[in-house]
Amino acid sequence: MPATYASFLLVLGASAVAGQAILALSGRRTPSALAPAVGLAALVSLAWAAVRLPGEGAAALAAIGAAVVASALVLRGRLAPVAGVPAVALTTGAIATVATSLPFLVEGRFGILGTGLNPDMSQHLLATERLATGGGDRLIAEGYPLGPHALVVAVSELGPSAVHAFGGLTLAVAVAASLVPLAVLGGLAARWRIGAALVVGFAYLAAAYLVQGAFKETIQALFLLAFAVGLHELVRGWRDGQAGRRALRALPLAALAIGSVYAYSFPGLAWLVGAAAAWAALELALARRRGGQRAVSRLVREAAPAATVAGAVLLAAILPEIGRIVEFARFETFDPDGPGLGNLFGRLSPLVALGIWPSGDFRVAPGDGAAPAAAFYLGAMLAFVALAAGLHRWLKRGERVVPAALAAATILWLYALVAGTPYQEAKALALAAPLVALIAVRGLVVGGPRPLALAYLVAAAASSLLVLANGPVGPSSHSTALRELQPTLGSGSTLVLAPPRMLEEEHGRDYLVWELRGGRVCVAEAGPPSGAPPPPEVARVLIVEGGRDAPPFSGLELERAGEGYVLWALTEPVAGEGPCPFISDGARADPGDPEAAGAGDAAAPGRE
Repeated sequence: MPATYASFLLVLGASAVAGQAILALSGRRTPSALAPAVGLAALVSLAWAAVRLPGEGAAALAAIGAAVVASALVLRGRLAPVAGVPAVALTTGAIATVATSLPFLVEGRFGILGTGLNPDMSQHLLATERLATGGGDRLIAEGYPLGPHALVVAVSELGPSAVHAFGGLTLAVAVAASLVPLAVLGGLAARWRIGAALVVGFAYLAAAYLVQGAFKETIQALFLLAFAVGLHELVRGWRDGQAGRRALRALPLAALAIGSVYAYSFPGLAWLVGAAAAWAALELALARRRGGQRAVSRLVREAAPAATVAGAVLLAAILPEIGRIVEFARFETFDPDGPGLGNLFGRLSPLVALGIWPSGDFRVAPGDGAAPAAAFYLGAMLAFVALAAGLHRWLKRGERVVPAALAAATILWLYALVAGTPYQEAKALALAAPLVALIAVRGLVVGGPRPLALAYLVAAAASSLLVLANGPVGPSSHSTALRELQPTLGSGSTLVLAPPRMLEEEHGRDYLVWELRGGRVCVAEAGPPSGAPPPPEVARVLIVEGGRDAPPFSGLELERAGEGYVLWALTEPVAGEGPCPFISDGARADPGDPEAAGAGDAAAPGRE
């Protein structure tokens, strides 16, 4: 726990200082709720640039430290306090911290988020370990965006493990996402501002991706939300302030776009550029309608300095990454003929993005969980009414940026629906979910019908709390030893014996099976050494966490011992594949389920 929260405070604090400095350079003189999001985008980019220098994590940590010191110097004497903002922001951040901690608090430990829902953290931890040591990895070689991983490597230099540093990053992202809406919720009583901001920051799908350890999607959803709110603020105050600062007004937006590239590669940039393009097209069309070509020319002249500077900064920052971006475009995730489902059971209903979904597992279809199907559809109906009412109020007030961002997000989701996979569709819905919540919440609580606002807030908050409380937490430590061992296991069946605690409390079955994917694996509880022969046709027995000198069965000899495991092999080799299921990358939805792996009841011969 201390390592997770220390990492959280370090990431959030450094991001807030760096982000506020970027906002100050753009002309902002008051504390901004956007600062942590903007700063995180900058630090993700900086960490990736520095982690490839000699010293890896130490270099990245030094670069971040230097950036924070420089940011503090920029802010000296430039910030004017705003009455009431710190108290609301601190209260929102404190509640958001508790909400994000729910999976850890419910399960009673701080470990790998999402084990049992999504095993992807395994490969992210492996890539992080390779970055920290200057080694190679598939994700590094294939252009995968590794900015968040580099930031974790830097934080780990101070002592926390990569597992706990990722936990701290997850907490920081959720808190930053809850602070962003405060920028557009002024004029409300504190309780309404706090409640509305939390519902946006913990929009149901955002919370669902948080608890499965899908940090890339939660980071990109944060950047998209902050970009839309930042552009909204920029447009609203376009003609205010000093004329000399106008060219730098969009600098925070450029930082968010750069961070998107280094956290989510070119798809991340597409979401932000799409939002800006949709808004620009709408504004130009309205200007032409109101004042003809002269009005269009005036609008372009006003926006050109800021857009030019922001574009130049963005291009200069992402130019070194162009080769990796091109390589990443060939990544298996983008293959429409690939497996397509990832960790899903089937295609997600778009209704889940509306934010009211009474299930602890976002993958559950209406009626398949504890709640009846009617509860899902009634909740979706309430959320749709709230969205329609909120959208009407945004447009009636002449505020078109955030609706335009949602329109662009909808187009990108439709593209994934037509040309992508269900897995890509789900990601698109997750990125759009906070925008949906922001439009609905702000439209209702600022001058809307309070009974409808309260009903929406309560239902949306209950759905998000349900998924947070059901988030699985895996082991509190991770080693690459099992993944590195897998190629030596061959094509035969391997029986993995693990402590009951690991299997029952830490979702260890899914974790172990996924680490050894690419082979035939059975999992069972470890028991005392036995003189009995091993299960029929099992070629090897692998004991994890607490290997012992004596073999678990007769007829075994020690083959290999490593960090946290002991591998035993049969004295006389077994021919054939054996009874254990083959674990492939396609078993991500439930890797520890023998039926999902296609093996019926052969999961653990002789021990269960």
